[in-house]
Amino acid sequence: MDINRELAHRPMASDKESFKKSIREALIHIIGKDPLNATQRDWLLAVSYAVRERLIERRMYTKRLFNQEHVKRVYYLSMEYLIGRILINSLLNMGCYEACVEALADFGIQLDEISELESDAALGNGGLGRLAACILDSMATQCMPGYGYGIRYEYGMFRQGIVNGEQIEHPDNWLRYGNPWEFPRPEKIFPVHFYGHVVTHREKGQTRYYWEGAEEVIAMANDYPTPGYSSKNANNLRLWSAKATRDFNLEYFNEGDYIRAVKEKAESETISMVLYPNDATASGRELRLKQEYFFVSASIQDIIDRHEHLGYPITELPEKIAIHLNDTHPAIAVAELMRLLLDAYRLDWDTAWKVTQGVFAYTNHTLMPEALETWPVSLLERVLPRHMQIIYEINFQFLLHVRRTFPGDNDLVRRLSLIDEDGGRRVRMAHLAVVGSHKINGVAALHTQLLKETLFADFYRLWPERFVNITNGITPRLWLNQANPKLAKLISTHIGQDWCIDLGQLRRLEPLAQDREFLARFREVKRQNKVRLARLIHKTTGIQVDTNALFDVQIKRMHEYKRQLLSLLHVVHLYNRIRFAPEEPHVSRVAIFAGKAAPSYVRAKQIIRLINDVAEFINHDPAVAGRLKVVFIPNYDVSTASVIIPGADLSEQISTAGTEASGTGNMKLALNGALTIGTLDGANIEIREAVGEDNMFIFGLRTDEVSQLRAAGYTPREVYEHNAHLRLCIDMIRDGFFSPSEPQRYRDLSHHLLSVDHYMILADFASYVAVQEQVDALYRDQEAWSRKALFNTARMGYFSIDRTVRQYAEHIWDVVPECWI
Repeated sequence: MDINRELAHRPMASDKESFKKSIREALIHIIGKDPLNATQRDWLLAVSYAVRERLIERRMYTKRLFNQEHVKRVYYLSMEYLIGRILINSLLNMGCYEACVEALADFGIQLDEISELESDAALGNGGLGRLAACILDSMATQCMPGYGYGIRYEYGMFRQGIVNGEQIEHPDNWLRYGNPWEFPRPEKIFPVHFYGHVVTHREKGQTRYYWEGAEEVIAMANDYPTPGYSSKNANNLRLWSAKATRDFNLEYFNEGDYIRAVKEKAESETISMVLYPNDATASGRELRLKQEYFFVSASIQDIIDRHEHLGYPITELPEKIAIHLNDTHPAIAVAELMRLLLDAYRLDWDTAWKVTQGVFAYTNHTLMPEALETWPVSLLERVLPRHMQIIYEINFQFLLHVRRTFPGDNDLVRRLSLIDEDGGRRVRMAHLAVVGSHKINGVAALHTQLLKETLFADFYRLWPERFVNITNGITPRLWLNQANPKLAKLISTHIGQDWCIDLGQLRRLEPLAQDREFLARFREVKRQNKVRLARLIHKTTGIQVDTNALFDVQIKRMHEYKRQLLSLLHVVHLYNRIRFAPEEPHVSRVAIFAGKAAPSYVRAKQIIRLINDVAEFINHDPAVAGRLKVVFIPNYDVSTASVIIPGADLSEQISTAGTEASGTGNMKLALNGALTIGTLDGANIEIREAVGEDNMFIFGLRTDEVSQLRAAGYTPREVYEHNAHLRLCIDMIRDGFFSPSEPQRYRDLSHHLLSVDHYMILADFASYVAVQEQVDALYRDQEAWSRKALFNTARMGYFSIDRTVRQYAEHIWDVVPECWI
């Protein structure tokens, strides 16, 4: 019998008894433990191996199908994949959850208890990494031939602790207990080079370039199969770990110089050691560049190797592969592919460039010029000398085109150049990504519009056909089916389970907004989720909270533009209202913050400390009597978000208009029945269109108003002088009310607010406070609140990642699904 057919028709069974057998075999023969003496972690590993057996079969089916059908493949290059825990997600996607629960119960083990021991995969930090994880989930679910590429970080960015109110960074050793989900591929290795010099030779009338004297690091593949929901398909996430070409120098070792003996190995493997090393130092910035090139080079070599193994000519790359650059971190891939095509495959420049542009597409994730990655020319010339030569030539050819298209416009040439000549010569990686790609997309309608009008206006003028909008999405498999099982069950009871793969089905819930009995059950689900969140808060902070209070949630990376400080000023304002008018019927509120600040981001870390100082003061003030609590949950990650999001009542999406590209936390919270308070920024605009303006709370300056106010000369001190409530809040912070042991602690932060306030926190304060009063008024009417919350859940179909991926496939990648029947 044909082995492909045999494998396809004899998959491992996934019933209760089969699972029991697999779990027992793994416990004894892989982990080496007697079931009588096994720990909870042993059982976790055993069940993970049992699931992995079934998962790898799906991966084999899928790989053979793709090879057999000669499909076009998508390769997604991202520095981050915030995939969280894998066990429960795999069980739910593969339809094995109940069988596994029953199998473990026969051993006296509860799946929910042991699954809590699994570490979050520390492969990402924020929305960019979570989007990448959602896209992998969706490509597998929709049978898109897709692969992810990234780095297998030995440690995450850091594990956040809070000591005396301050963020403390600890190593995030997520691999401490091993990782049953990865398949190391020691046979799949590629050399990656740094430093050295370039030598030119004339051969048969052509100038040839040779990169010589370079240091070599080996990239080794580690595979993570990614199962689709309710299908046999499983795609692959391939992560690279760095290995030295030699483990250690035996001569030095024998001489007793043990440190020198392993120096080369340690330096090589540092490349894949830590996610986002601190780039406040020159050595940290160089390591960051080496990380980016390391994973890009290995990935491009692997892609070409697979392409050739399948028998396709190198010039057919655009017909058979699409490579997507998730932000600028992998942008050096443009120069790397050109290097390989020119130097290894000896293509002429024009042919190589046509192939390169036909392969790449680029997603931009930021509107802020200061956040766009640039590298000093001197650093690139030293670390990647051949690539710098290629970038110079790309720039030369590109600027020739610009001059021909817009003759005499030298200022345009300066703005479009890949090399920024102002204040030190730097390579603009976003420009390289745009020039080297056939499609560029923003991640929300407003974001894409602003890309065309501001950040990339000159490129849009040159190539309007290259720019498209693909609004972000989220996977309902994780962010509703897994994170909120009680709500998922309630929904499925009324409309079936097809919403997991067709989120638009949630529209069928809308008529139930008039059903008081259903709304009561909907409220009860929220209450139970708030109880679960309250337990997490107590476990992580020691703070007891009232689950009848409004849970006001702001969870995201700590950054000034996300304006956690605006939320905190409102908290201080509420505190003052309670102090000065305790007899009034104030709505009880718990203000919940979570998020990490980059280690070198001093002001963001200061804001974390201020949040904790305010929390310490307010939470212990008897005058407040529990009507207001402030909580900062440490070490925000996917698993923590999976508890916070279902328990949230109010979703804070309050970035300065024109600064947030899209946001996906706004989508997750709305899907789980939280009402949004937000500015008209990022995807908030499209959420408003979907759920209805009456079902969310909009405040603040619009994007054009922000620009106009800046142009007119914004003076935050004037706002401060004319708003007594705001003035009191800032004076309390500035004068040490919340930091009596160190009254000067927040003088600099207050001075910055009053003199600069780049993100217009003071300008939006009055509008924000007024809308928060509307929030309180609505929360007093629980049935009305629940009805609006239900409309949020029911109308979130557009924000499924499946719609996002279909748009990528149609408008950018040109790929089609291939499923097992």
